[in-house]
Amino acid sequence: MVADKGKKQKSEVAEEEINGGEHIDGELVLSIEKLQEIQDELEKINEEASEKVLEVEQKYNEIRKPVYDKRNDTIKSIPDFWLTAFMSHPALSELLTEEDQKIFKYLNNLEVEDFKDVKSGYSISFIFKSNPYFEDSKITKTFNFLDEGVTKIISTPIKWKEGMGIPNGVTEKKKGSKRSHAEESFFTWFNNSEHKGDLYEIHDEVADIIKDDLWPNPLTYFNNEADEEELEMDDDEDDEEKGSDGSEDDEEEEEDDDEE
Repeated sequence: MVADKGKKQKSEVAEEEINGGEHIDGELVLSIEKLQEIQDELEKINEEASEKVLEVEQKYNEIRKPVYDKRNDTIKSIPDFWLTAFMSHPALSELLTEEDQKIFKYLNNLEVEDFKDVKSGYSISFIFKSNPYFEDSKITKTFNFLDEGVTKIISTPIKWKEGMGIPNGVTEKKKGSKRSHAEESFFTWFNNSEHKGDLYEIHDEVADIIKDDLWPNPLTYFNNEADEEELEMDDDEDDEEKGSDGSEDDEEEEEDDDEE
């Protein structure tokens, strides 16, 4: 009898524990479901905010456009502006070979344009004056953002003049010249003929730097060279002053020695 009573008590305790566990699990499920509803609400607000941000960006892109055009017109009057800005940029300067720098002297303008639907892509265009290197006056690289993080990239095929091509990043030998450059040219950035029309995931660091760093305020980098020249001049002047001070001190010491 006593044993049966003990078994009955243990059974009741176990049943209470099971019921209690089911009660706790039930509350947990309800809390998670409630949390998910709140999270869904936040996601909806974030989506609306993103749409509003895009609308504002589109609006201000239209406002910026005539100002960028005015800036480009002014830049045309400054010799070697874009070459200087590129060569003063810590990352972009590493991409131009000596031959590229000669070509960049003919670079008249640089343009970065977002698509009307900002989130779908943008283009980067280089506009050149008539030059001895290629037929094109404008070469463009276009980035189309598609679904699932895929980017479609299309570039202008550059029509190089005879003896001036840069296939596979190697400058061709000019007629009568024994020298050839084996450095990779910046213009290989436009070589995508093997991938033209293909869809592939890519992170283009050069495009990011041009679009997000150089393009918004190229004057910052153009002025870098001027600042560096001023610093060099100041250093030279300091050295000259130190030199002259030192010589004067030496002369005084020599005079003192003579008097003694």
